[in-house]
Amino acid sequence: MRARTRRLYAVGVAAILVVSAVVVAGMALRQHADLFYTPQLLVERGMPEPGQRVRIGGFVQPDSRRNGEGAEMLFIIEDGSGETVQVSYTGLVPDLFREGEGVVATGSFETDTRLFVAEEILAKHDENYQPRELEGVERPATAEASY
Repeated sequence: MRARTRRLYAVGVAAILVVSAVVVAGMALRQHADLFYTPQLLVERGMPEPGQRVRIGGFVQPDSRRNGEGAEMLFIIEDGSGETVQVSYTGLVPDLFREGEGVVATGSFETDTRLFVAEEILAKHDENYQPRELEGVERPATAEASY
């Protein structure tokens, strides 16, 4: 092989490796990127695809917490717009989970319903904490602190 042919071959292989690495990194980021919605954004932008992993933030609507089957708990997330999302969560909720307080749920919507099935629930830390995603979201009038 001539030097020029070898150099072209090496450049071609390097280009293929770089493109492959970019494609693999893009696929990995897409799988682990969670889109964030408030109930109002769901109405404005439309529902995500069933099974697509998203995060929903807002405030736990007072008197909305219900026990489902087994360890399942149902509650409603609301924001200042009056829009709501019903959430199902199976597992132990954080100690700071309370009605009227800020919450961010990670999970996906069921196929044919507007029920959000949460895999993880994050609650606020103290009375001054506001999740970064909820900055600027108006607290609903019904979400008064319940201590």
